[in-house]
Amino acid sequence: MREITPDICVIGAGSAGLSLAAGAAQLGAETVLIEAGAMGGECLNFGCVPSKALLAAAHAAVSHRDAARFGVDAAAPAIDRARVAQHVTDVIAGIAPHDSVERFTGLGVTVIQAHARFVDRDTVEAGDARIKARRFVLATGSSAFVPPIPGLDKVPFLTNETVFARCAEIRDLIVLGGGPIGVELAQAFARLGARVQLVEMAKLLPRDDAEAAELVRGGLRTDGVALHEDRTATEAAMAGGKVRLATRDAAGNVAWLEGGHLLVAVGRRPRVEGMGLDVAGIAAGPKGIQVDAGLRTSNRRVYAIGDCTGGPAFTHVAGAQAALVIRNVLFRLPARFDSRVLPWVTYADPELAQLGLTEAAARAAGADPVVTRVDFAENDRARAERAEAGFLKVVSDRRGHILGVTIVGRQAGELLAPWCLAMSRRLKLSALAGLLLPYPTRSELSKRAAGQFYAPRLFSAPVRRLVRFLRWFG
Repeated sequence: MREITPDICVIGAGSAGLSLAAGAAQLGAETVLIEAGAMGGECLNFGCVPSKALLAAAHAAVSHRDAARFGVDAAAPAIDRARVAQHVTDVIAGIAPHDSVERFTGLGVTVIQAHARFVDRDTVEAGDARIKARRFVLATGSSAFVPPIPGLDKVPFLTNETVFARCAEIRDLIVLGGGPIGVELAQAFARLGARVQLVEMAKLLPRDDAEAAELVRGGLRTDGVALHEDRTATEAAMAGGKVRLATRDAAGNVAWLEGGHLLVAVGRRPRVEGMGLDVAGIAAGPKGIQVDAGLRTSNRRVYAIGDCTGGPAFTHVAGAQAALVIRNVLFRLPARFDSRVLPWVTYADPELAQLGLTEAAARAAGADPVVTRVDFAENDRARAERAEAGFLKVVSDRRGHILGVTIVGRQAGELLAPWCLAMSRRLKLSALAGLLLPYPTRSELSKRAAGQFYAPRLFSAPVRRLVRFLRWFG
């Protein structure tokens, strides 16, 4: 067995691992990257990339619906599901070279395509290699959580890891889970002509602003998605070639749903099994690998980043944590992950973007927030494009420090960018209120919301008296 002694050994070639391996190698660190499955991990193969490709096709399928509002009559399109599936495959294939073994080998990374396992606190074995690295970084990601529903193991259900390979054949779908994954795929398949039923044990998008989630709920209903909220799945079975799912409400009433396919989208489970973590003295459990604020595990030579830590399962979080570990390990500069400035987007129609605290979360935390809201209907660009549905809501303290932002409507995720900058740099609302922005753009919504925070003081009686006084001086 060959022995390798690199500066850094990264286990997992998903978003987190690839970002870290590329950065470390380009900074001159000798780097080993181990991956037993497909390069690119969840995001490229089963997550962000295929889901957004499918959503783009779904948007194209309904783009004719609003044409008449502009004086343009358009016929309903014919949907070729096989070509839609090929579109998704092509998008993945187009991005794959960026995550490939060849690219990383070209960057100077030693890539080992095998299962990795710790054999002691300082050594990992993978394939024919024994790796003794100065530092190890676990970036093993997560997999779809499968709830313990009686009979589910007897049903050929789908998850995000299998649904995209079957998208050409899905015409009658039950979606279990009303989080971002469930909402996005329910709407996509409904727009592509499938009959879709969505089951959620609580309310749709429970982590998001309730008022914003209500607009998304309306969008799903417009697309024909049958919503079954506040219902718990209690049993699954097959009957006559169909999937049947029993759901129970709070009063104990049971109703059975029937569909051609069942998609389970109720959350993620950190991938921590089979790596010999106990041998290496790395504390881990069902909620993931335990790390401190600097992302170091209980074994001080080992860090963990991304989904495997049980934190927010977002690609952008994985990338940020990779950069943080590079700073810690290579530059010996202490850095901590700041979850206060955490953005996320549900790519439904309307799109829902969130940064920091929602209004409800701020109040639950004991804050007495100031809430400033601007409707899309107040924006000239939105009116010109007949896209007035939506709003921007800012939650701040009374001195103008931003606590959180909710945006729902067309391109909400793109509109979140200046707020991410403002919060990460601890800028007050005055920084956005004073911006000079081109007209007409949706970005003016941000400036208007920031300006409205100061409007009561600016247009107050004392300021008016000051203006009248200054008139005496010419």
